[in-house]
Amino acid sequence: MAELDVLSFGETMALFAADQPGELADVTQFSKRIAGADSNVAIGLTRLGFKVGWLSRVGNDSLGRFVIASLQREGVDCRHVAVDPAHPTGFQFKSLSLDGSDPSVEYFRKGSAASRLAASDIHSELLQARHLHATGIPPALSVSTRGLSFALMRAMRDAGRSVSFDPNLRPSLWPSQHQMISDINALAALAHWVFPGLAEGQLLTGLSTPEDIAGFYLDQGSDVVVVKLGAEGAYYRSKDVDGYLPGLKVARVVDTVGAGDGFAVGVISALLEGLDLPGAIARGNLIGSLAVQSLGDMEGLPTREALQKQ
Repeated sequence: MAELDVLSFGETMALFAADQPGELADVTQFSKRIAGADSNVAIGLTRLGFKVGWLSRVGNDSLGRFVIASLQREGVDCRHVAVDPAHPTGFQFKSLSLDGSDPSVEYFRKGSAASRLAASDIHSELLQARHLHATGIPPALSVSTRGLSFALMRAMRDAGRSVSFDPNLRPSLWPSQHQMISDINALAALAHWVFPGLAEGQLLTGLSTPEDIAGFYLDQGSDVVVVKLGAEGAYYRSKDVDGYLPGLKVARVVDTVGAGDGFAVGVISALLEGLDLPGAIARGNLIGSLAVQSLGDMEGLPTREALQKQ
């Protein structure tokens, strides 16, 4: 597996997306897709031509087979996705929003196969990947997945690989807000590139401005901090450069879910290709804007050819 450009890990769920607007309880028709912030980024990078490996677990059920087949169709390397005979594949329902507002999402993931991931699932060949992308979702799933997150990020950093981290906070999954803040900040300290949203950064650091939030993570040892500002764009900062880059206007917002993942795809891909930081943020803004114009968590993520046409 030495040929991998990027390694990502976490939970991919089956997604039942409503085909009609209204309360989920009243919806009778759904389309089956896949969802998961970590695998969204894996898919986005694969579409841009990167070789991406995925570390996860699914249940020995139809949803697990659907998840693996969907990822493999995208070109994601699933050799290290284990099939768990005792625990099910997680899934979620998502409402259809027609006005650009955030859809409502209900999760069914407690006790899922992916929540049984552990540090013992790390194989030496995985550590040969050039880059690791991590988020704050796997450490929220269980004690064992928390251990995996810390172990994998430390191992990749110790091996001289670059590491990116998106806090992607899921407060309802954590035992307490205090533990969430403590563990997420400790994980961010293991990453070279950190991508908090503004509200996330404010909660995690107790600071209010993008400049101060970025300074907090730079002081922890990160090389690059990008504070996502939604439709307003992003603030970026390293020891050498900082600035704001406005977001791109879109004619119509269709689905906001996955916009942050699209942004991460743009920034990570650009930095791995050697673009400067402003250029990376510009690509992040572009792919994020494409993501919100399509239904689904990752359907709007572009191929390399589509990106070059923008």
